[in-house]
Amino acid sequence: MRVGENLNQALHGLLGDDPDVYVLGEDLLDPYGGAFKITRGLSTHFPDRVLTTPLSEGAIVGAASGLALAGEKAIVEIMFGDFAALAFDQIVNFAAKSVSMYGRRVPMPLIIRCPSGGNRGYGPTHSQNLQKHFIGVPGLSLFEMSPFHDNRAVLDRMLALEEPCLLFEDKVLYTHRMYDVDELFTWDLIEDVAVVRFDGDLDYAVIAPGGVAHRAIAAMRTLLLSHDLAGAVLVPSRLYPFDPAGLLPLLGRAGLICVAEDGSAGGTWGGHIAADLHARLWGSLRRPVRLVSSADSVIPTAAHLERDVVLQDSTICRAVLEALDG
Repeated sequence: MRVGENLNQALHGLLGDDPDVYVLGEDLLDPYGGAFKITRGLSTHFPDRVLTTPLSEGAIVGAASGLALAGEKAIVEIMFGDFAALAFDQIVNFAAKSVSMYGRRVPMPLIIRCPSGGNRGYGPTHSQNLQKHFIGVPGLSLFEMSPFHDNRAVLDRMLALEEPCLLFEDKVLYTHRMYDVDELFTWDLIEDVAVVRFDGDLDYAVIAPGGVAHRAIAAMRTLLLSHDLAGAVLVPSRLYPFDPAGLLPLLGRAGLICVAEDGSAGGTWGGHIAADLHARLWGSLRRPVRLVSSADSVIPTAAHLERDVVLQDSTICRAVLEALDG
């Protein structure tokens, strides 16, 4: 099953099992089924709870927040994650604050889905990863879709938190197969973090969100076959808050820890993780935690120029080799 199909099935199952769940967004209704067809079939089976909306991300998130505040459960699709910026006020100043600003904790089961990322030729305003702009907001959790995490389990986990959650979905992942790992490697879950690795000593470990997972695994293959370096790729489902405690024994054995992410550098999730690991593993770190990200640039539309800006497996390879040689 492909990741997009898995997400579509998850939404069908959630709506079928819970009559309090609503889905809102632009162009969701059949036969279109959303820009990436993730909501295909939903409006046919649940016509009263799949609501197509006007072209206003602020209004969509505001209406969904009202549903959640009134006791329902709301899932919003932002057509392109870039446009979450148009709903920033509703997310940060209303939804996230509503959990705790009324003198008692108020349930706010709200999921905002954000198709994100480049490598599709969509250009500067349809290819970004805006995760870093939502890091550290009280009452707001961030998740990222992964080929190693069943989307129904992830959606259930987010709704169970009873607080607003952002789910970033790398658009390229929609066509990737679930649980597809190079035959050189094995994978397992450690406290809901997927760990893909080559058996043996760890020369390095790469921590990467779901959208970067396949690029990190491709880099791991190159590093193994061309440079005889064995590594591991760690893929969390929940980006923030993120507790790495269960991973510390593994990370403590790695010759290098590298955090790879798709956005540009500066005030990022990767920077937050690196600072946390630096403090927790100070006694065993052999090298500084290495950060690798996309270039400090808008994202071009032309494929060859886009590749120069957006994080690639070669970017991760180069960062690991430079850090181990330093």
